[in-house]
Amino acid sequence: MTQLIEERYFSSDPGQRQVARSLYEGVKDLPLVCPHGHVDPRLLANENYDWGTPVDLLIIPDHYIFRMLYSQGIELDALGISRKDGGAVEQDHRKIWQTVCDHWYLFRGTPSSVWVRDSLRDIFGIDEKITSENAQSLYDAIDAKLHSSEFQPRELFHRFKIEVLATTDAATDTLEYHQKIRASGWSGRVVPTFRPDAVVNVLMEGYAQNIQRLSEVSGIDVTDYRSYIAALEQRRRFFKEMGATATDHAAPIAYTGQLSEREAESIFQRALKGDASAEDARLFTGHMLIELARMSVDDGLIMQTHIGSYRDHNPFIFERFGRDMGADIPTASEFTHNLKPLLDRFGREKNFTLILFNLDETVYSRELAPLAGHYPALRLGPPWWFYDSLNGMRRYFENVVETAGIYNTAGFNDDTRAYPSIPARHDLWRRACADWLAGLVVHGVVDEDDAHEMAVDMAYRLAKQTYKLEQ
Repeated sequence: MTQLIEERYFSSDPGQRQVARSLYEGVKDLPLVCPHGHVDPRLLANENYDWGTPVDLLIIPDHYIFRMLYSQGIELDALGISRKDGGAVEQDHRKIWQTVCDHWYLFRGTPSSVWVRDSLRDIFGIDEKITSENAQSLYDAIDAKLHSSEFQPRELFHRFKIEVLATTDAATDTLEYHQKIRASGWSGRVVPTFRPDAVVNVLMEGYAQNIQRLSEVSGIDVTDYRSYIAALEQRRRFFKEMGATATDHAAPIAYTGQLSEREAESIFQRALKGDASAEDARLFTGHMLIELARMSVDDGLIMQTHIGSYRDHNPFIFERFGRDMGADIPTASEFTHNLKPLLDRFGREKNFTLILFNLDETVYSRELAPLAGHYPALRLGPPWWFYDSLNGMRRYFENVVETAGIYNTAGFNDDTRAYPSIPARHDLWRRACADWLAGLVVHGVVDEDDAHEMAVDMAYRLAKQTYKLEQ
């Protein structure tokens, strides 16, 4: 059984399995480069962080877990998820944990089961299956670890061999916790990432208040489009001073298109009054993606776009619990025409890198790989969200690399809020890469020396180079 676990995710073919094992041995202990994710910087801002309970750590923040449970009729209230109206939800975390363990069979074959299983074994030292019967003993074992000194976030950072970790932070964030990390003198490298979605999406609830907050933190009175652009540029400079090397932008579609200043001003003023339409949002977001690309050319920050999610599809969940509560659904995407206005201006800029993430696998081979295989500015992000899985990674390799090669991809990022799962996610990627590369070796596509070098690039160097994290 131990041998099966150690060689998990490798081919059953003995020749390929042997090569995969050798490739994996060469990368499994490399440091972790985490260039995009959602770990809260508060975890690392001081030496004594209170994790709360196992439910606070593993259940309440993880939409992968509670969306599955919700799909089987378990209400979010019963899982302790806070309601927008302050209404009562389950407060007994042992009861919540028991509910989750009673239904853990739902996760068989899913990435969540892999991440939790590997995290429990490798981080908590718990090598047991999750069952109804052992739920409370698991709770006690996890809880004991959470209250031990060796499980403090900074200790885990070094134990995980994290070389650098990027958080994702709103454009209006003061980066208070990043400043505390820096002032503490701690050796861990944690950098922010500039995410302006709340001040770009003109349909965002509280948009006018978000702009007011932008005024406050930038020191620029944002009353019109010009002052809005100036404030964004000021915030980018601040983020860069705090160590940021990248920005991040979400959009439902990849549309880009240039507006005149007068057109942008008109939409901006309607948005401040709460009168913006869906068409205004489409046009303004598409325009701002070009403007933000221009800013990246000027300041050198890497630009990431995450395309193709219908956010908050379930109105009941949105109204009761708020945003990002597991009700986001992938949509079809088109890049070749939608991205052309941006690429016409910046596709060959030497000081510009645009990393594309998407939730429509059908465009991998048809559009994304050919685009990245041509435009010097483009790189492809790894499989994201619904496809951050063993099979998703395999499909990605098969559909992308033949046209774009691995050197037009951005390596791996864990893209997680679940801090203890970071090593498990990187390990899955490294095993998937080793097995896929071993297949190329046994089929005579590359030799084993090249495969070893490619494995290191995919596990470590590509992310570090693409996100300019080498300094």
